[in-house]
Amino acid sequence: MIVRRLILLAFALVALAGCASLRGHDPLQVTVAGIEPLQGQGLELRMLVKLRVQNPNDAPVDYNGVAVEMNVQGKTFATGVTDASGSVPRFGDAVISVPVTVSAFSMARQAVDMIRRGGSGTITYEMKGKLNGSTFNSLRFRTQGEFDLPAMGTDVDDTAR
Repeated sequence: MIVRRLILLAFALVALAGCASLRGHDPLQVTVAGIEPLQGQGLELRMLVKLRVQNPNDAPVDYNGVAVEMNVQGKTFATGVTDASGSVPRFGDAVISVPVTVSAFSMARQAVDMIRRGGSGTITYEMKGKLNGSTFNSLRFRTQGEFDLPAMGTDVDDTAR
């Protein structure tokens, strides 16, 4: 009984020490800086997505792996990982390249959804992922938004006539 309490106390102290070492930080700002095509295989599309990661904190963010997931209309569209390592400087930014894969089924599903909406409307997207650090130091990020598609058959820029 006493041994069990000592073990529980030890775990509690380790957990408190771990929490005390975590500093408050502002979330990373991650945006897509560019996309380049890669060689795909079979029924998949491969792209190299360049992420601009901005660090608004007073300490650099070291990473040794990146994972990203892109969702469109609430459904997974593309995923990717890389074992790249580096650092995002304090109050600075870095561009990190992540190869992502889009399956033919994801593309077909999005096309069917767009046709059902008449080829226009609002498209919602979300990108989430993580920069892998040490065991207790991985940082997750998430960005989302929406954009409007013009109705099919309408001119996007009437001044171009």
